Amino acid sequence: MSVAPGEPRSGPEAAARFFCTAGRGLEPFLMREVRARLAATQVEYISGKVFFTTCSDLNMLKELKSAERLFLLIKKQFPLTVSSVSKGKIFNEMQRLINEDPGSWLNAISIWKNLLELDAKKEKLSQRDDNQMKRKVGENEIIIAKKLKIEQMQKMEENRDCQLGKQIEETLEQRDFTTKRENFQEEAFQNDTEKATETHNQNDLTFRVSCRCSGTVGKAFTAQEVGKVIGIALMKHFGWKADLRNPKLEIFIHLNDIYSVVGIPVFRVPLASRAYIKTAGLRSTIAWAMASLADIKAGAFVLDPMCGLGTILLEAAKEWPDVYYVGADVSDSQLLGTWDNLKAAGLEDKIELLKVSVVELPLPSESVDIIISDIPFGKKFKLGEDIKRILQEMERVLHVGGTIVLLLSEDHHRRLTDYKEGSIPFNSKDSHTNEPGIKKCLIPEENTGASKTVSTSFEASNHEFLNKMSPFGSLVPVECYKVSLGKTDAFICKYKKSHSSGL
Repeated sequence: MSVAPGEPRSGPEAAARFFCTAGRGLEPFLMREVRARLAATQVEYISGKVFFTTCSDLNMLKELKSAERLFLLIKKQFPLTVSSVSKGKIFNEMQRLINEDPGSWLNAISIWKNLLELDAKKEKLSQRDDNQMKRKVGENEIIIAKKLKIEQMQKMEENRDCQLGKQIEETLEQRDFTTKRENFQEEAFQNDTEKATETHNQNDLTFRVSCRCSGTVGKAFTAQEVGKVIGIALMKHFGWKADLRNPKLEIFIHLNDIYSVVGIPVFRVPLASRAYIKTAGLRSTIAWAMASLADIKAGAFVLDPMCGLGTILLEAAKEWPDVYYVGADVSDSQLLGTWDNLKAAGLEDKIELLKVSVVELPLPSESVDIIISDIPFGKKFKLGEDIKRILQEMERVLHVGGTIVLLLSEDHHRRLTDYKEGSIPFNSKDSHTNEPGIKKCLIPEENTGASKTVSTSFEASNHEFLNKMSPFGSLVPVECYKVSLGKTDAFICKYKKSHSSGL
């Protein structure tokens, strides 16, 4: 369902255009997720961002696991031209983001309000249902209490009048309390409706602007300068009021050498900040991406033999609960941290923990369906040749046809690639977004007659390089993605066990 920019949308169920920010290398996971979870259409990407159209409400949008933040799209267009022209002319070009197409801004604001109002109404209905259930339970309790009191009155006739008076008084108090609660709820609902109606008055809307500038734009202007220019333009054009502390609306602008993107953050808290993780280990978006690549099915036996703080298992158990999960580690402190995370997430009965070495797993050969693990690396963890022993033990416990998904450092990945075919280099300089078989969505959605390109299959993008990666024993490489961990890069690699290893 496609709606042109500036064209009115009918009701909260109409499709809206969104974009999510994603860690570098996670774009293919996010593209697959929005299609599967949100039935999204027109799914496109540029480096670090995925754009899509969906009719989903806020509750469904909150479920996205591979995204960092979610935004309602206002505009996406060609980058600003920064050359030797004066700053004043460039500032005027920035203001054209608002002045040239105010309809797209008003349309986005209307969708944003509809999303919030629909979410508030659903929450109110949910609260009313809960209150009705509580009321029924309360009424049943009152009936039972009455019966008990009647029996007591029959047995204790001398206190009959006194007991009857108390019962009538309690009933009247209960009715009075119920009436007051209903009035309070109705009043609160009316207040919310009035507030929502008030926000439709554009002059009452308060806002602030958050900017990110990179490339030549970032060298020429600070984010504060751009934010000020955009803020003044919004105040002049729409009559909105700036409020840096507690605005009703936040505007996000990203300017670089490839595109200019403007959007509204849908949630204040990033999607990547998981409320159910007490102590963070591996980034949650990376952990979920690894679990999603493993094709977990109900009833499977899933093992993380180097679980650390258990982030991978937590993400997997939240998404695929009907599975037998086991986490192992040699470190007492890591296992204690994992246990704290499990308790905080309410998953103590879903994941079993073992204190064992990854090279001496107390499991029968070919007993595990899926292994997912972050292989430690860095100065603190110098595995060296131990990576070979680790993989041999994983290979032993994995049954034929089973899956292994590993997060490998560039050094570990190179070692595994070199074991059988010598030093065949993996193209580690470029991320998957520069590999064959993938086209980026660099053509803006507006103000251009050029045909838009859309992304092709990310799975096919790594085929050329997978052919260079030799199988290790019975483990055959299936997919590989280069991802960013912040200061360093790593590889998410998927292997299948093709035959019995004989170990």
